[in-house]
Amino acid sequence: YGLLYFVKNMLDDKKIAIKGKTVVVSGSGNVATYAIQKAQTFGAKVVTCSDSNGYVYDADGIDLAVVKDIKEVRRGRIKEYLKARPNAEYHEGCAGVWTVKCDIALPCATQSEINLESAKALVANGVTAVGEGANMPSTLYAIENFQQHSILFAPAKAANAGGVAVSALEMSQNSERLAWTFEEVDNRLKGIMTNIFQQAKANAAKYGCPDNLVAGANMTAFVKVADAMLAHGVV
Repeated sequence: YGLLYFVKNMLDDKKIAIKGKTVVVSGSGNVATYAIQKAQTFGAKVVTCSDSNGYVYDADGIDLAVVKDIKEVRRGRIKEYLKARPNAEYHEGCAGVWTVKCDIALPCATQSEINLESAKALVANGVTAVGEGANMPSTLYAIENFQQHSILFAPAKAANAGGVAVSALEMSQNSERLAWTFEEVDNRLKGIMTNIFQQAKANAAKYGCPDNLVAGANMTAFVKVADAMLAHGVV
């Protein structure tokens, strides 16, 4: 769920509060489930989640306890959500999740990628920000469309780095025989994701692409490689 720290930084930078916003999430695996949880912690209302068969829409807000029971305990399908929440809606197919009106879209599963048509639907419905929580879940044409319409876009290369970051934190604990609390790990993850956002933003501005976090993330990676090569004496 490091994605949510990146997205919150991106919104805060533009003086946009995440609290009270309507969020559409695709997926119901680990990333999606805990992205939903963190978004709710921040005061947003998440109204969808999905699996490879279809998606549920709950206008009252996704009941995360029900999702966790279905996916983490019973290993069931997301359409079972309606048994516990009969006022919700279930729709076959994944792509339709992006037609749901929202302020923030979080693609957290590759089986429901955002293509150009989906991007146009999100823009038409007033989306403000998109944050990638899977490995490149938006097509290049979709990203171009978001950028053309000045939609805040958090690319997976940067926004989805939380999983790797937490793995590194786990390795650090193991090597030093430490056992950090959840709060300590969470605070370190927050710091890491904030730093990633700040670097992407700074490099985008430095190299002539202000607010383009896709370019900023790429440039940050290139700069790190270049600095490492220079440190090893490569000219």
